[in-house]
Amino acid sequence: MKKINRRQALGITSGAAIALGLTACKSSKAPDQAAGAPASPVSIPTGGIDEVYEGRRIQITLGAGGHHGVGMPTIKIDGNELHLMRNADGTWVTVVNHYETFKDPISAARAAVRDLQGAALVPFVAKEVKL
Repeated sequence: MKKINRRQALGITSGAAIALGLTACKSSKAPDQAAGAPASPVSIPTGGIDEVYEGRRIQITLGAGGHHGVGMPTIKIDGNELHLMRNADGTWVTVVNHYETFKDPISAARAAVRDLQGAALVPFVAKEVKL
């Protein structure tokens, strides 16, 4: 019987590991998050959300356009707009905390209130740069 050398054994092992990894990745995708599938729509009631959380007023409405785009939520904390961004996987991040993702805009807004710890949310004002 012919013995295999180390190089052949390593090649067989790495090939098997790659095949198993690709199979696991393919089977772990959720049907609605398959490649190219659009993210689920934002679930905000038609009248919006208006609540007081930890003493701060949170207002969320669906935008009609502007820089957020049609159907994107607009969040205000005590009247100042909180910039919200949607990730490719359908989660959300805010300008207050880019390092944590949230499942929906209200969770992101509540986390921003906690992170502010009573400080005022300073509105972001884009300035035109002249070249």
